[in-house]
Amino acid sequence: MADEARLSPDWPKVLLAMEGAALLAVALFAYDRLHGSWTLFALLFFAPDFSMLFYLGGPRAGAVAYNCLHVTFVPLALAVFGLLVSNPLIVQIALIQLAHIGFDRALGFGLKYPTEFGDTHLGRAPFVPRKLK
Repeated sequence: MADEARLSPDWPKVLLAMEGAALLAVALFAYDRLHGSWTLFALLFFAPDFSMLFYLGGPRAGAVAYNCLHVTFVPLALAVFGLLVSNPLIVQIALIQLAHIGFDRALGFGLKYPTEFGDTHLGRAPFVPRKLK
């Protein structure tokens, strides 16, 4: 039997969760090295999740808003901008958002599809029941 056949079908999800945990760890390390305020960190860590309020306008609006604040490109671009203008606060805010994204990925929460809240690029989101039809 080939080695590939012995791997669990969930192995890619495990690797993606590990990748999320690594993103969280690196963002925390960088934030600490920049001497960021841990009070600010605590206040802003879950701020991207307020994008879920857009689900009140339907699954498409919710998915767009959620994905805009949970894709790594946005905080990476923000961090580069902060470095270019020599503004450590902007870099720290970007690192908080990256830490949040890593935390979500480590728990198995991914970018949303416009079908319903629990449908993500990582599969069905954990702890989210299916809609009753």
